[in-house]
Amino acid sequence: MRAMILAAGRGERMRPLTDTLPKPMLTVQGIPLIEHHVKNLAKAGITDIIINHAWLGEKIEDHLGCGEQFGVVIQYSREAAQALETAGGIIKALPLLMKEGDATAPFLVVNGDVFTSFDFAQITTLNDEALAKIWLVENPEHNVNGDFCLVDANIVNRTATENKQTYTFTGIGLYRPLFFAALSNEKVLALGPLLRELADKEKLEGEVIECNWTDVGTPERLAQLNQS
Repeated sequence: MRAMILAAGRGERMRPLTDTLPKPMLTVQGIPLIEHHVKNLAKAGITDIIINHAWLGEKIEDHLGCGEQFGVVIQYSREAAQALETAGGIIKALPLLMKEGDATAPFLVVNGDVFTSFDFAQITTLNDEALAKIWLVENPEHNVNGDFCLVDANIVNRTATENKQTYTFTGIGLYRPLFFAALSNEKVLALGPLLRELADKEKLEGEVIECNWTDVGTPERLAQLNQS
């Protein structure tokens, strides 16, 4: 399985920390966020990794190199100064993510700006009818309304059901290339709306996990992680 780490965001809410450093290079426990992901993927036996970047992306390449020191092979999908957003970045990187042009073989995507103890070895394959699967956690304080509901193993949009427990998307997902194949390349495009459309079509699986997980979206959250 191939994996992609999304690392192209500007990190506006993390300024001034991100004025001179790309957000995934911010450190937790003395190690850059993105390095934590690379090491955890390698531990799970996922060694073919693609990283997209834009803002100060050369600093990510300088630190990780080709991945040899971590026992992985890293390829980079370089974007312009204006990043292509989550889905846009994935679409641009599809030629690197597809194995021998196979549009059905799933690949893993992880947000580069989250910190988690999730064991990537727990990733399972998709059901035949699903185009994607995402992993969810209990809602943190900064997202009390959640993103999605879960009915059996299927993701349901929060607004499509009543009195259902909601959960927060971790930024960890498994996707078939077919999910993105019909969409335009080199276009700024967010992933969230596409996932909601897929949920409405009943082609989005989900699973709730229990692990340490933080969306490192503010300097305060980063500081909390480094104090724990």
